[in-house]
Order: sequence, then C-alpha cells, then structure tokens
Amino acid sequence: MRPMNGDHVTEAVAGCTAALRAAVDRDWRALRAGRLEWDCHATAVHVADDLIAYAANLAGRAQDAYVPFELTLDEGTDNAGLLHVIETTGALLAAAVRTAPPGVRAFHPYPFRSADAQGFAAMGVAEVLLHTHDMAEGLKIPYEPPAELVEALLACLFPHVQPGPAPWPTLLWATGRGELPGRAAVTEWRWINNLVIPAERFTLTGLRPAAAHDLRLGGDGGFTWLDGGPYEGTREAASFLMKAYEGGVHRPEFGVFVLVRHEDGRAIGGLGFHGVPDEDGRVEIGYDLVEGARGQGYATEALRALADWALARDDVSSLFATIERDNIPSQAVVTRVGFVPVSGEDDTEPASELLHYELRR
Repeated sequence: MRPMNGDHVTEAVAGCTAALRAAVDRDWRALRAGRLEWDCHATAVHVADDLIAYAANLAGRAQDAYVPFELTLDEGTDNAGLLHVIETTGALLAAAVRTAPPGVRAFHPYPFRSADAQGFAAMGVAEVLLHTHDMAEGLKIPYEPPAELVEALLACLFPHVQPGPAPWPTLLWATGRGELPGRAAVTEWRWINNLVIPAERFTLTGLRPAAAHDLRLGGDGGFTWLDGGPYEGTREAASFLMKAYEGGVHRPEFGVFVLVRHEDGRAIGGLGFHGVPDEDGRVEIGYDLVEGARGQGYATEALRALADWALARDDVSSLFATIERDNIPSQAVVTRVGFVPVSGEDDTEPASELLHYELRR
C-alpha cells in the first residue's frame, strides 16, 4: 500500500493508451462507453480534459474554482492523436504532482473543497482507470490495471470502502460498475480526499490509510517529524484507523489528524477521534505531541480547532475525553478549551486513575 504519486499517473496512462491502441482504427464516436451516456470518443476527451484540469489547478494553486480554460482538440484529430493528447496531459499532471511542495493544496469541489498532490494524482488515476474500463467495454477489448495500482487508489480516494477480495472488482463495485458478492449494488458514489482543518500555527492534516499503515509498521507516514516522532499514541491511533478501514467502518472525517507546523513543515503530533459519534452525537477524542513541541500551546490550539469543526456539524453534540489523573498538562489543555469534568461510564481502569471531561455544543 503506497501513497499516490506521479509515477502512478504515468503507469495508469501507459496502461490506458496501450489498451486503446488495439482499437485505434475503430469509430469511437459510434460506440457507447460502457454504462456511460457518452460515446468512446467523448469519454477519451473527458479523460484528457480532467488530466490537464487537475494539473492546472495543482500547478496554479487554484483556491476557489478550476483554472478557467477548457481542452479543445484540433479539427480532424484522429484516435491516435487523441491518445497522444492523453499521454501528454497525463505527463503534465505527473510533473505537477512530482514538483508540488509538501503541504500544497488546490481547489477540488468534493468533498472538502481542496486536494493535495496525492489527491490530484489519485483523481487523475481514477479518471484514467475507470474511463478506460468504460471505453474497453464499449470497444469490446480486454483491460485490467495492475492490482497494486488499484489498491493504492482505493486507499487514497476510497477510505470509506472496505477492501474486497481483489482491488479491481472492488473499485468497479464501489463506482457502480460491477457486483461484489455479499455487498449491495452501488447506485451513487463519490471519492473522498483527505480533510484538512486550519489552525494558526499548523494544519490538522487528515491521515489516509496508506500513511496510517506505514505509521503502524513503524514508519513516518510520509511526514517529516520533529525530534524523531511520532509519539506512541499516534502510532496506536493509526493502528485503530487501519482496523476500521479493513473492517469497512472507517469514516475519514472522524479519523486521525497529523499536526503539520507552518514554519518548517514538520509534524509535531497527532489528534483525532476514537470513532464516529454515537446515537446521541457524543464522540471521544485523543491527542499527543512529540516531546519537543510540548509546553508551547500547540495541543490547546489543535484541540480548539478540532472542537470548533466537530461541534459545527449536525451529527456531533459533544466531545468526550478520558485523561489519566496524574496527567496534569493534558487536564489543563482540555480545561482551557472549555471541557468540564463529568462522571465516567464503564471504565476499564480503576475510577481513581481516570478523569473524564466533556465539551458540549
């Protein structure tokens, strides 16, 4: 399970053009692309248009809308020329992804109004793989992308989808293009880029399954950590995230966030939810910082940003935290944010060793 990058875009485009060259002499305008309403020619143009639009938004740092231009083919462009356009626009997206500085995000409408370089790479790969499948169905030619490429795409853009027995059938099912034994048919779907929540001195960056997997195995999750972090609590939270993903119950907006400092791009800690809100809208939170970031108000700032985001949602009515009695600094953090002491329920530790706090909307 690898984070998406420019190499994935290049691989996807190469597989697409190799498959479609087998039918380059066919009339693509006369054949419908699988279950789409478009013909195969229109679908191929759409792929190229998306690739260049993603490259432009990322390279141009678009913030509120797509960069205002549209791809137009020269009159008389044949299918071979159209494949060359797909190769070229794919190369531009791959280059934009490879050269984007860490932390850069640009506009994409769904679902959180932005995506980072990994997200744009994954969206480009998704457009290529899925629409090549659609065109291959219409042209009646074989096509199946590499399993590792599809697995990386699922972990990046479909963190809410439980992995299936094989990546490609799972992606086709998740996008309404196929069936998967034991799962209901999908009629509506969306991919999900990771959520980021801004704070004054850092950004709360949503952790994707691929990064969580790496952290669980002792890696850095793709982040540059202060003082050789992360702290053990962040690795444990990443492990819980992976269990939820593998079990099909992960909701990315209620996952784990890494605190990435603006001044130097270093990760200084982790914070997030222990699960989704219960039927009463109550959800538990936890956090930790690497040692070199403690005592500077970072935890208070991060918790306040997360609390403001969560309590603005209709499905969250209160936040809950459990803190060890001798952890005085952590008690001070929740108190400064506005949490108040409450009685605990179903403690797994002796009541004398744990304190419980709640912040209501």
